Amino acid sequence: MKKGRYCIVRTYSAGCFAGYLKSEKGQEVVLTDARRLWQWSGAATLSQLATSGTSNPGGCKFPAATLEHKLYQAIETITVTEAARQSIEAVPEWKV
Repeated sequence: MKKGRYCIVRTYSAGCFAGYLKSEKGQEVVLTDARRLWQWSGAATLSQLATSGTSNPGGCKFPAATLEHKLYQAIETITVTEAARQSIEAVPEWKV
């Protein structure tokens, strides 16, 4: 089953998310299997994270994926490489 393009989306005030792009209309983006990128390490910028992934998965805080996440006020949508997707998805679930 095709899930769509894997992307990182940065929003105006809700933060950054990585997931499969379901739809995009103006500044409204819907992701499936979305993880909030609460804190990342091992990549200097979101661009590097989308291109190379993280070299320090233990320093990242990515909570559990949501089934579907509707994001408003998206500022940028960055397509993620296959290697970076695998890196992001391999980060252990952050929880308290």
